[in-house]
Amino acid sequence: MAAQMQANDLIALTLGLPLLAVSFWLAQRGSLRGRLLLAGTLGFILYTYITMMVGAHYNALFLVYVALFSLSLFALVMVMMSFDLETLPAHFSEKLPRGWIAGLLFFAAAFLSLAWLGRIAATFAPGAIPALENTTSMFIQAMDLGLVVPVCLVAGILLLRRHAWGYLLASVGLTKFLTLGIAVSLMGLNMARVGVPVSVVELVVFPAMALAGVVMTVILLKHVQ
Repeated sequence: MAAQMQANDLIALTLGLPLLAVSFWLAQRGSLRGRLLLAGTLGFILYTYITMMVGAHYNALFLVYVALFSLSLFALVMVMMSFDLETLPAHFSEKLPRGWIAGLLFFAAAFLSLAWLGRIAATFAPGAIPALENTTSMFIQAMDLGLVVPVCLVAGILLLRRHAWGYLLASVGLTKFLTLGIAVSLMGLNMARVGVPVSVVELVVFPAMALAGVVMTVILLKHVQ
């Protein structure tokens, strides 16, 4: 768990903060791209500090985690409320590859569902004991299955229908997708460095997911008019 949290901190400092600063600056200048990126970045920060708040062992930074969680939550709500949903679809080019973006979001939802439901199903076997050495419950799996997976599915469906919420949620979902891929990749490398067993999925699949997320995020933002 410590190796995973260290990777989380590294991502927050080297990716989250720069993205937050750049997207906030662009949003303040009236850029729609900036606001879309800001919404996605705040979603990433919100997820990260929910994880730290409920997953990290109690330490002197607990109130910092609570404050960052609360600030990112209300900031995300305010940014989402700032969009004019009636005109938002008109700001996207007709050439936007909605099918590819929706496909990536559906893949993310399916991948997380299969990965986490498989781990949960294994605990129902006779005599099985969940691997909960450092936690009281599967909080990561709960957040992914209860929040990330539904967002990806709803975003993909609404994007294919050209609904305003589809464009908005796709921006949040793609940003979460690429940051998740990068974060888990770094977690895997850090865990391997300290001698913790790492699966092939963490070393191969998640980097590929991160790359796909970066590509699709760039494509989405390039098609904003």
